[in-house]
Amino acid sequence: MTGGYLKGRMRREDIITAAIEVYREAGYNGSSLREVAKRAGITHAGLLYYFPTKEALLAAVLERRDAEDTEREKLDIAPGIDLLRHLIALAEYNVAHRGIVEVYARLAAEAVAPGHPAHEYFIRHYRIARESALATFRTLAANGELRPGVDPEAAAVAFIAMEDGLQVQWLTTPDEIDLVGSLRFYLQSLLTVPLG
Repeated sequence: MTGGYLKGRMRREDIITAAIEVYREAGYNGSSLREVAKRAGITHAGLLYYFPTKEALLAAVLERRDAEDTEREKLDIAPGIDLLRHLIALAEYNVAHRGIVEVYARLAAEAVAPGHPAHEYFIRHYRIARESALATFRTLAANGELRPGVDPEAAAVAFIAMEDGLQVQWLTTPDEIDLVGSLRFYLQSLLTVPLG
């Protein structure tokens, strides 16, 4: 890796970090590339060299979040009880890092509009999340670890809704909502084995 290439990668990461801060404060629609450039300590033209559009920068922010979550919490494991444990660990991490949860919640809400640049990302994101949860709940059922009568498909949809809904409630009233405890309680109520 040459010095120039490394410097460029570091600059790109600085821009993404600045964008996360700006999105957290103003949302995607309320943000500007000029403000992101200012926070990153570069010119607007310098930012455009790395991210020619606002949409390209948004995509990089979302991709970074997904990659960091997957690597840190080892979310690319086989479906089953261990994946649920890793998702609880992700919730614990999120509680300790409120800023990225704010960015995610704000962007998810803004992106319900079909014209929003992150709309397609969230369609894919939720589809993948539901498929992963469904595979996990089906595995649990096959292993006798899912309570009889629990429909894996309904449990998967409810789990994703609970994750995001709890995040919004926690962001609104953090002293009143135990995000991790509530998520753990819900999952344990579906299982025949301890979640751990």
